[in-house]
Amino acid sequence: MAFLDLLDNIGGLGLFQLLNAILLTIPGFLTACHALLQNFSAAIPNHHCRIPNQTSTVSNWIFSFSELSNKSILKAFIPLEKNNKPSKCERYLNPQWNLLILNETTHHKINQTTEKCRDGWDYDRREFLETIVSEWDLVCSRKPLKQMSQTVYMGGVLAGAIILGRLSDKFGRRTVLTWSYFLLAVSGTSTAFSPSYFAFCCLRFLCGMAVAGISLNSVSLMMEWIPTKSRACIGTLGSFGFTVGQLLLAGIAYNIRTWRKLQLSISVPFFFFFVCSWWIPESARWLVLNNHYDKAMREIQRVARVNRLPEEGKKITVEVLHMHMDKEIHVNKTSHTHFDLVRTPQLRKITICLMMLWCSCSLGYYGLVMDLQKFGLSMYLAQIIFALMDFPSLFINLTSLNLLGRRITQGGMLIIAGGVVLAIIFVPEDMKILQTVLAMIGTGFMGAAFTSIYIYTGELYPTMIRQTGMGFGSTMARIGSMSAPVVLMLDEYFSYLPSIVFGIIPIFAGFSAFMLPETLNVPLPDTIKDVELQTGQLGITPKPEVESLPCWDATMEGWTKYGQ
Repeated sequence: MAFLDLLDNIGGLGLFQLLNAILLTIPGFLTACHALLQNFSAAIPNHHCRIPNQTSTVSNWIFSFSELSNKSILKAFIPLEKNNKPSKCERYLNPQWNLLILNETTHHKINQTTEKCRDGWDYDRREFLETIVSEWDLVCSRKPLKQMSQTVYMGGVLAGAIILGRLSDKFGRRTVLTWSYFLLAVSGTSTAFSPSYFAFCCLRFLCGMAVAGISLNSVSLMMEWIPTKSRACIGTLGSFGFTVGQLLLAGIAYNIRTWRKLQLSISVPFFFFFVCSWWIPESARWLVLNNHYDKAMREIQRVARVNRLPEEGKKITVEVLHMHMDKEIHVNKTSHTHFDLVRTPQLRKITICLMMLWCSCSLGYYGLVMDLQKFGLSMYLAQIIFALMDFPSLFINLTSLNLLGRRITQGGMLIIAGGVVLAIIFVPEDMKILQTVLAMIGTGFMGAAFTSIYIYTGELYPTMIRQTGMGFGSTMARIGSMSAPVVLMLDEYFSYLPSIVFGIIPIFAGFSAFMLPETLNVPLPDTIKDVELQTGQLGITPKPEVESLPCWDATMEGWTKYGQ
């Protein structure tokens, strides 16, 4: 017998499971906001060099009494770029008053001496009142610092997945989740009062760590109490949390146009989540595996009462728990390392291919959703449009997984996504709508591939190292998300270079998926030997068909794009 049989006895998918899923999913909306906050808090407003103070009588007269528009006056101070827009990083060494009465053709024929912006910049504050870019002048030569702040945040997510993941094994899922809420509340709120760019990055790093702890443990606690047959449904619905978070972020950012207040609005609620999290029960499985039988019994009986089966809960004793989880207790005593991921030929091939798939999914997805400003649409509208694309893509993905299989779906989604991103390169700059549509399609397929990789990884690795494999894959995803902002910096050298990278790497990784074994309607392997048998290494027929949905351990992230 297994722990899942015990869950069926106390209600299976009952009222408690639904309430628990809601409590764990709602905070996920705001963790998604933190992951994509950079789109608004670090948006780059239109800007140009600040015009120096003028002392001449002529210039004072022009600024005081002239009917000329500000755009016309700028001609005397700011050179025009090829698109006839004021230069963002240069100004004339001396004011060119004569340009105010010359036509555009003559303007371009005159060779004027220019210099870098020595007195700072003026920003267009109609769309964004204040961002970290306008506050700390992260433009021109300092523009890479804007992307670097997102890389630092993703580095925090990576550190949190490693550090807090291990702490949850030692101190419990609920305990680490609770203090992750508190860490995000404190660090997120403190970020809103950052006195400098350096302090901002340090605090964002802590926010990333907290987000990783929340994502890791909330999914674990949710799936831990849900029977296998219901995990697909609940897990799929939970994956919409990221989509809802994107829509919520667009609405909040539209009404709050300063980055400090926006940061506060999505951080302060975590103080409330911190208090509410004490109601969430600890994982009974973790309690048993760590010899806390009495606490595990109390939690199980509490679940039974909420599911209106108190009599079934009273039947649970230490002996019953030990009987249901005897196999898991035995397996838990055997230690496994990351070396097991490459111990045999088939596992080496699986691990290498999954490394490329995890990294490319995260790189491509974040590379697209974190660069919405380049499409020329309102940032708020773009955020909503790209979020809504998740709904049809998830439906297509789940249908394909069940009809075509995991391998074709995983590889096909990445190849299509990469091809669509590469197609953007050949669209003229003035066709922003077509560029946006292609980017939406690419993001949708990239997000679908991201969802697939969670399912596929859980089915490829055997039970004894599945947790290790999922953790390793998550690490590769964090490396991909950290690399995305760095790749975006390449547009300083060639504007289409980021699109080339975001297109070619997913295509290359997509073809590697076809080297993996198919897992549709194939039983989940329990041991490393099972992997070799099922992939044909020993030439025997697989076991009869059983439930093919992954039954993941408590520490697995599963079914979401977070960590996002």
